[in-house]
Amino acid sequence: MNAPSDPDLAELLADVEDAARTLGGVARTTPMEASRWLADRVGGPVHLKCENLQRAGSFKIRGAYVRISRLSQEERSRGVVAASAGNHAQGVALAARLLDTKATVFMPFGAPIPKEEATRSYGADVRFHGQTIDEALHAAREYAEVTGAVFIHPFDHPDIVAGQGTLGLEILQQCPDVATVLVSVGGGGLAAGIAAALAARGSRARVVGVQAAGAAAYPPSLAAGRPVSLGRMTTMADGIAVGRPGGTPFDLVRRYVSEVVTVSEESLSRSLLLLLERGKLLVEPAGAAAVAAALDTPDAFEPPVVAVLSGGNIDPLLLMRVVRHGMIAAGRYLSLRVSVPDRPGGLAALLAELAAVDANVLDVVHERTSADLHLGDVGVALQLETRGKQHREQILGHLRASGYTLNFS
Repeated sequence: MNAPSDPDLAELLADVEDAARTLGGVARTTPMEASRWLADRVGGPVHLKCENLQRAGSFKIRGAYVRISRLSQEERSRGVVAASAGNHAQGVALAARLLDTKATVFMPFGAPIPKEEATRSYGADVRFHGQTIDEALHAAREYAEVTGAVFIHPFDHPDIVAGQGTLGLEILQQCPDVATVLVSVGGGGLAAGIAAALAARGSRARVVGVQAAGAAAYPPSLAAGRPVSLGRMTTMADGIAVGRPGGTPFDLVRRYVSEVVTVSEESLSRSLLLLLERGKLLVEPAGAAAVAAALDTPDAFEPPVVAVLSGGNIDPLLLMRVVRHGMIAAGRYLSLRVSVPDRPGGLAALLAELAAVDANVLDVVHERTSADLHLGDVGVALQLETRGKQHREQILGHLRASGYTLNFS
């Protein structure tokens, strides 16, 4: 690896290296786990950088601690304020406690309860405002103006980017020959920090940002050459649901991130489920975005690949829904309605056919009042558990061959 020739990049590297020294004994050097099941798909080594195992459950402690540590004593005495759906909130709350500073955090209504409770447990004063991060950010800025507290932006500040960039240094230490880094993108601070740190160290690794398709502000912003606001967002990945890129990270992303791709909710769900089943790792939807990209287009990324699992803070209720959604996306659940003769033994015969192909029946409901049922028939709504898409098709083929009429509406 060659030293950077760009003076700005050399200065940024010095800033990131200083941040790494600041974080010594504060942020963990998180493990990097080889993933055989992903390597088989990609066709070469794949490593998972487990920031879901970081203090406070995500990479956010890195930037938050660096930012607050660089405040003057007078600034710290006024306290800090932040806005977040959860991960930045926890990072700021923990950093403020470690640095003996009062923290106030604004969260949008509907923020995950475990993230709220964890933020409070670190000593922060949690307040709710608005339905989105952008609305909470506006309230936090107003609070800063009124009280004199220092606003700690979740991504749009050089100190934040420098702190997140320390993750890039760890990636190079743990996988020096990395060819591709996949990293989730919200406001862009993490991707910007990693990409700039790798470039400054002379790495030729390709950094690819990953956004949820329902909250992807970077593709239109990069096309326009400036940050562009989204009109609306819809995604389960609250950790990367940011409606407008930050100016500071945007410039670095434009220069050093090779590409920003998007993934669907189905891909996020499937990836989260596979990380649980195969990797034994609990991540939130935003944390699974990098793996989702690798699964969607495995041939697009040159190995060795490092996929950053950016966080693991997930509401158990959302986890239940996401796991079910992921099982549906993977073909492991099958919902259908079958018409059977309305006579004794009709349902028993249907269940016997399902047992013959090892379908596990989760739920059965009789429907007798549908307009599309023939006289003398009854509808049976079924929820089945299968072993995957091939088994799903085997079940459907067997039922059709046995003379049953199937309906999926």
